[in-house]
Amino acid sequence: MKIIKADVLGMCFGVRDALAIIDDVATPADVTIHGELVHNEKILDDLAERGFKSVGEGQRRALPVTQAVLITAHGISDKERARLAQAGKQLIDTTCPLVTRAHQAAQKLQANGYHVLVIGKRGHAEVQGIIEDLRSFDVIQSPDEVRTFPHQKLGIMCQTTTPVRHADEIRAAIRAKNPRAAIRFVDTICHPTKDHQKSLDRLIDEVEAMVVVGGHNSNNTRQLVLRCQAAGLPAYHVQCAEDLRPEWFDGIETVGLTAGTSTLDETIDAVEHAMQQLSHHQLASA
Repeated sequence: MKIIKADVLGMCFGVRDALAIIDDVATPADVTIHGELVHNEKILDDLAERGFKSVGEGQRRALPVTQAVLITAHGISDKERARLAQAGKQLIDTTCPLVTRAHQAAQKLQANGYHVLVIGKRGHAEVQGIIEDLRSFDVIQSPDEVRTFPHQKLGIMCQTTTPVRHADEIRAAIRAKNPRAAIRFVDTICHPTKDHQKSLDRLIDEVEAMVVVGGHNSNNTRQLVLRCQAAGLPAYHVQCAEDLRPEWFDGIETVGLTAGTSTLDETIDAVEHAMQQLSHHQLASA
């Protein structure tokens, strides 16, 4: 079995920067991570073992017990920052700068009188941080959710990990159902997401199946899986090498390997090694 790796895969600079910041924390037990640093279970387990406290993304209304609070790569709203600051908390900020750019785009659209349409996953930490600072908005997950909006000006922006094709489909639906509205689109999809998706597209026609490595809560990893499935390509989402199943590769001669933007290099290497071992076993059994 031949294994072909995507030419762009794995951790983006925003995640690497967040991990570098947290590695410099001298006393982890004195810091509460405000949500999930990144959507990668191995990283979260490692942080817990180091002694960091954390709160779930759905339980962030209660104030953290520690003085120091670490803002995750997905960011938070300005309202939430103000609430934490007013409580005397010291903020350690690991927000990805491209997420910050998406926040600024949404607020600028609002300041210019647009009803903001956020293309993204409802309830996701990044999306939640964006909409908490908006007065007039809707979150749109699919073209089926698009309707005629009672606003003269519609401003469209995206969660940073939105697939480009998905965003284009929703934008087209918005324009079709709101022909009289003044519509402005700000492209806030991050370049690492675009690069991962383009790399996957180049690989899809070369393989018979795909292994996608990343956390089960990772939106960008899930979107890579969905892209494969939309192209009719079997795709297997794994968090680690132990998740691989030999029967997935029965009769498969060429398999692709890619990974989401919060996946550690060591995890990708371990999965690739395990796939190579399965390939050797196939040859030995033939």
